[in-house]
Amino acid sequence: MTGTDAVDETTSQTPDGTAAEAPIETPLAERVEAVLLIVDEPIALVALAAAVHAPVPAVRQVLEALVDDYDGSGHGPRRGFELREVGGGWRLYVREDHDDLVADFIGGQAPARLSQAALETLAVIAYKQPVTRGQVASIRAVNVDSVVRTLLARGLITELFADSETGAINYGTTDQLLQHLGINSIDELPPISPLLDDGAEGFEEGVMR
Repeated sequence: MTGTDAVDETTSQTPDGTAAEAPIETPLAERVEAVLLIVDEPIALVALAAAVHAPVPAVRQVLEALVDDYDGSGHGPRRGFELREVGGGWRLYVREDHDDLVADFIGGQAPARLSQAALETLAVIAYKQPVTRGQVASIRAVNVDSVVRTLLARGLITELFADSETGAINYGTTDQLLQHLGINSIDELPPISPLLDDGAEGFEEGVMR
């Protein structure tokens, strides 16, 4: 081929014979941020690397760079959120400095009444705590991601701890719920068995082990 016939290595041929630009790969940092933005629980390094199709060492390096960037260690300002490694996984969190601000904002936006789905999910968490979102979903036989976010936003449940092996967040109820119910302790909740029919045993068996 002569110089005039050659096609640049970054291009390819379209059906009509013209040169087409080759796809440009999205920067790794952007792909990592995109995944971190949507996860509800800490994502393990290996799982994150698989999600963004990149080697684990490269992803770890990006995570460390993002931590410094969000903390304002570089040339940019400190952000209102931070990237933390919790329970063997990584997740974005609102900085503690802004917890009250965000809670007030979400509280002002929240509806006055909880949906039936939210009430049922809250009941499962109240009686089975500490309990993971997956365990709640198993008991209710439906996806509870959005409902759990609603309950967190309303301040009725909280993240207690992350499982040391799986990184799954365990949830429990808050003092705010006790105030709404007019009780001093979760132990004052009525026994659940008399409120259930033959499905009482299923309540226990529905918990993932």
